[in-house]
Amino acid sequence: MKKMPPAHMLRASVAIFLVAALAACSSTPDKPKPADLPANVALLGVRQAWNVKLGDIGFPLEVNVSGSTVALASGNGTVLALDAKTGRELWRTAVGTPLTAGVGSDGKVAAVVTRDNEVVAMESGKVLWRQRLGAQAFTAPLVAGGRVFVLAADRSVTAFDGQTGRKLWNQQRTGEALVLGQASALLAVGDTLVAGQSGRLVGMNPANGSTRWEAPIATPRGTNEVERLVDLVGRVSRVGDVVCARAFQSAVGCVDAVRGRVLWAKASQAAEGVHGNEQFVFGAEGDGKVVAWRRDTGEQAWVTERLRYRTLSAPLAVGRSVAVGDGTGLVHFLSREDGSPLTRVSTDGSAIVAPPVLAGDTVVVVTHNGGIFGFQPE
Repeated sequence: MKKMPPAHMLRASVAIFLVAALAACSSTPDKPKPADLPANVALLGVRQAWNVKLGDIGFPLEVNVSGSTVALASGNGTVLALDAKTGRELWRTAVGTPLTAGVGSDGKVAAVVTRDNEVVAMESGKVLWRQRLGAQAFTAPLVAGGRVFVLAADRSVTAFDGQTGRKLWNQQRTGEALVLGQASALLAVGDTLVAGQSGRLVGMNPANGSTRWEAPIATPRGTNEVERLVDLVGRVSRVGDVVCARAFQSAVGCVDAVRGRVLWAKASQAAEGVHGNEQFVFGAEGDGKVVAWRRDTGEQAWVTERLRYRTLSAPLAVGRSVAVGDGTGLVHFLSREDGSPLTRVSTDGSAIVAPPVLAGDTVVVVTHNGGIFGFQPE
């Protein structure tokens, strides 16, 4: 009998898309026991400022930050905007069907993608337009420059007018037979649209979708489709013109997004994205080791094994710490200098399902059960 691919992978044919699931949620019967945690050292003061309840998540959520506003959504299609300082609800709407991607926003227009392969744009909680896509999407739309850009799982990129939904252009690329059912890279760097396609960052002209450059972080290798899968995964770390990203289970690397030149790439095995600051790029390996690479050279600065097998989220660099969520709903704050523990805080006991984000002075985390928590470090 032919072995089926893991649930978080899917074939790139529109006709045979499989149900997607987050890589972090996959499990095996012989999964190693998570590392025991010592007493909390509490070297960093972190106050829970607020808590809001939404619906269960169940899709690769990306929390959008625009100034002091965060936009996020539940799996059933409820989209919500909050004031990150107080947790106050600014608006809420229901798009009427479950989601596979979101939320993207420029602070005015917000956009999500539904399980029916529709991109839905909203303003102040009211639906502006809906447009059908040719394939499923798992990456939150990018809303920038009055346009909505969508990266689909078939590696197509489509641009829509942000106010009317009129399709402006579509660019289709070929790739490997399998793709990941989780978020990839899609961002703007100056006047270039940067998208993750297979193991490459691709710089595109946002006016027409033409390719300006390609920068491979990882190259497909292996004898079967699963071994050759090197899709880039979100989140990514951007500082100035340098974008650093992870290729699924193969590498972490940084790219000069003006010249389209790979600065460095290092072997690394994990399925969650990276974050960083001017000095370091931070990431969690698949076995729970947390690693810091020097941003300029890619050399390893430190590694900690204190959170082994705890099913970690992508990290967030915040002040003098690195925040990372785990599969039991804990948020760990580690020293950015050496990875030593500073403190940890609890949520609702369900897994942290979206990378923590920083809005103003508030760290926002979201759990699988739909708990939204605002924490304010000292």
